[in-house]
Amino acid sequence: MKTELPPGPRRFALLQTIGAWARPTASMDRNRARYGKRFTIRLLGQLPFVVLSDPDDIKELFMAPPDVLHPGEGASLLEPIVGPNSVILLDEGPHLKQRKLMLPAFHGERMQDLAGLMVELSEREVDAWPLDQTIELHPRLQGLTLEIVLRAVFGLEQGAQLDALRELLTELLAFTESPVSFVPIPKWMAGRGPVGRLERTRAQADELIFALIEERQREGSGGADVLTLLLAAEHDDGSPMSPMELRDELMTALVAGHETTASQLAWAFAELAGEPAVQGRLAEEIHDEDSDEQYLTATINEIMRRRPVLPNAEPRLVKQPIEIGGVSYPPGVILTANAHLLHHDPEIYPDPYAFRPERFLESQGGRAPGTYTWIPFGGGRRRCLGASFALLEMKLVLRAVLQRCELHPAGERPEVARRRGITISPSRGAQVILRGVPARARPHSAAPHTRSAVQAVPLATPV
Repeated sequence: MKTELPPGPRRFALLQTIGAWARPTASMDRNRARYGKRFTIRLLGQLPFVVLSDPDDIKELFMAPPDVLHPGEGASLLEPIVGPNSVILLDEGPHLKQRKLMLPAFHGERMQDLAGLMVELSEREVDAWPLDQTIELHPRLQGLTLEIVLRAVFGLEQGAQLDALRELLTELLAFTESPVSFVPIPKWMAGRGPVGRLERTRAQADELIFALIEERQREGSGGADVLTLLLAAEHDDGSPMSPMELRDELMTALVAGHETTASQLAWAFAELAGEPAVQGRLAEEIHDEDSDEQYLTATINEIMRRRPVLPNAEPRLVKQPIEIGGVSYPPGVILTANAHLLHHDPEIYPDPYAFRPERFLESQGGRAPGTYTWIPFGGGRRRCLGASFALLEMKLVLRAVLQRCELHPAGERPEVARRRGITISPSRGAQVILRGVPARARPHSAAPHTRSAVQAVPLATPV
C-alpha cells in the first residue's frame, strides 16, 4: 500500500492555478498523459488536490462513509454566495437532513408542473433570436436559464419584484465568473474591491429574498415553485426551515441551476452546429409526435459526456485516513473525481473526442450512462438534486431551437474550453449562425411532448 500522495506537476502553486484557470481541460489532459489516472495538483491557497479518473477509484470515492470524506468542506469556496446552510456545504447528519427536506421539491412529478413554464419562456426567447448572422448564444442562454430558474425557484411573475431580484442576482452571479472567486478570500479583503461589491450586492439581494419569504409565509401560494415547497418542508421535530436556511437553499438552487445549465446548452449548440447529420436526425424525431425521443436523450447524454461543465465532481476533504485504489490518503487532502478525464478515457469510450450520440443508444449497440463512468451530476450521496430539472430544461430548450432553426458554424475556429468560475464554457460564447426552418416543417406546438419529456428524464435520487 502506498502512503505518499500520487505524483503531479512540481511547478509553483501560482503557476498551477493560472494553468487550471486559463486551460482547464488541456492542463488536466497533459497531467494525465504524464502522471496517469491519479495525480496531485497544488492550487493557490488550497490544500493538496488529488485528481482521480479511474472508475474503480471513483466508485470507492463516491461510496466512502460520510464521516471519512467531507464534500461540503471541499466546496467551501461557494460559501460567500450560497451561505453556510447550503446543502452543498453541509456534511454527515446535517447534510442528510437538509437533503431529505429538499428532495420533494426536485422530484420528477414536480418537474412536470414546471415544464409548461420552461416551454413558454424557451419559445419566447428563441423567437427573438436573429437569423442568418453570427450570434453568440451563451449570454442569451444565461438570460434564459436565469429567467427559468427565477420563475421556478421564487415563483415570481413579471413585475418590479422580479426585475429587481434579476438585476441584483445577475450582478451577484457575475462574481462567480471572476478568477477572484477561484481562491479563498482573505479577511483583509472584506469590504474592499470586488469582494466589497459582492458583499453589498449580496446584502441587497438578501433583503429582497427575506421580504419575499416573509410575504409568502403570510399570504401563501398554491404554486409548484421551489420556495412554496420548501416553506412546507419540516424538520424531524416538526419545525419549519428558518428564513436563513430558506435563503441559503434558494441561492443554492439558483447558482446550481443557472450558469451550469447555460454553459451546458452553449456547448450543446456549439457541438451540434458542426454535426448536420445529428441535427437532421434530431429534427425528424422532434417533428414526430409519436416519438419517444430516445435520440434526443442520447444526444444530451453525449453532450454532457463530451463537454461536462463541472469538471470536478464536488471535491471531498479527507477527514479520516482512507485507502482508495491502493493509495492511503491522510486527513487534510482533497480528493476529486474529474469528469472530463473520465469521459475522455479511450478504455471506456472509444474515440472519446468524437461526438457520437449512438454511444448511448442500446438499439445501436450503445449503453445507458454508467454510474461511475458518466458523472456530469456527480454521484453517490451527493448526486445533484437538480439533475431532473437540468435534463428537462435542456430537452425543452433544444427542442424549441431545433423546431425553428438549423445551426451552422460561425467560422472555422473551434470553441475551446474556458473557465467561468467553477464551470467550463465555450471560449467564444458558442458562436453559430441560425437558419430558419420553413414554417410548414414545424409541429403545431411543443405541448404534446411535455409529458413524454418529463417521463424520459431520470430522477435525481441518491445512489
